[in-house]
Amino acid sequence: MKPPAGPVDASRVPRFAGPATFAKLPELDAVAEADVAIVGVPFDSGVSYRPGARFGPSHVRAASKLMRPYHPALDVHPFGVQQVADAGDLAVNPFDLVEAIDTIERGADGLAERSRSLLTIGGDHTIALPLLRSLHRRHGPISVLHFDAHLDTWDTYFGAPYTHGTPFRRASEEGLLDPEGCLHVGIRGPLYGAQDLADDRALGFQVVSADDYQTHGLSAVTDRMKERLGDRPVYVSIDIDVLDPAFAPGTGTPEAGGLTSRELLHTLRTLVGCQVVGADIVEVAPAYDHAEITGIAAAHVAYELLAVLGRNSTSQP
Repeated sequence: MKPPAGPVDASRVPRFAGPATFAKLPELDAVAEADVAIVGVPFDSGVSYRPGARFGPSHVRAASKLMRPYHPALDVHPFGVQQVADAGDLAVNPFDLVEAIDTIERGADGLAERSRSLLTIGGDHTIALPLLRSLHRRHGPISVLHFDAHLDTWDTYFGAPYTHGTPFRRASEEGLLDPEGCLHVGIRGPLYGAQDLADDRALGFQVVSADDYQTHGLSAVTDRMKERLGDRPVYVSIDIDVLDPAFAPGTGTPEAGGLTSRELLHTLRTLVGCQVVGADIVEVAPAYDHAEITGIAAAHVAYELLAVLGRNSTSQP
């Protein structure tokens, strides 16, 4: 079998040169099909506070140039055991939310015909809804593992049902989710009221707060997470504001008291053995970033997910 086409060799082409793809990987058209396709969705018309996440995909790609081919913690070559390719960006209408959601859903369906898994770089969190619609057609009810400072299960903003704060309520209402397997991780900060948490539970979510990392420890958090997910198909949705603003200042709705980069990366590594069927990384807004801190964190998050997918692929019969 022909080995996967990997990144451009950094010993021959300097890291600051070469293709502008994620980790300098080949474009999807160059490999015809892939085990994992990375796609950008430069869309932020669903934000409720600071805009700018439409520039997230290019920023994360630029910050990914330092990714190397071997992941020592998981003992895997993420680009060597699976074909990973960059599918470019979806062209999404920035003026019409409903049309944008439809475009993303159709784009995900099309990419599913050419790749086993999709890793999406947003964009704001609105994009999770159409991605879950596409996944549901192939996998049935999905367990959402949602890393975020915020619940994103609110009903409407100014009467609008589709925003970056509503995707998981809409997904639950549409029957896309497995109510026995959904989990928020990293939740913190003020809410509108106690009813927010009650509504969230009714939609099928459990909450691991940022404080739980401090109170119970990382191992207890990851044990609870894996028990909740079980052997269900899992969609990993990561709002970069799950990280403390010290580690991710470049985002639209920052909240103090978040996870460290190390805590998030380690948590993701424990997903080895889980049935991860797709993932997104959203809400990177480079206008508020400093020294690429947020972009670098997001690029490493993507690399961790690719390493998990690679390890999982080598254990499949």
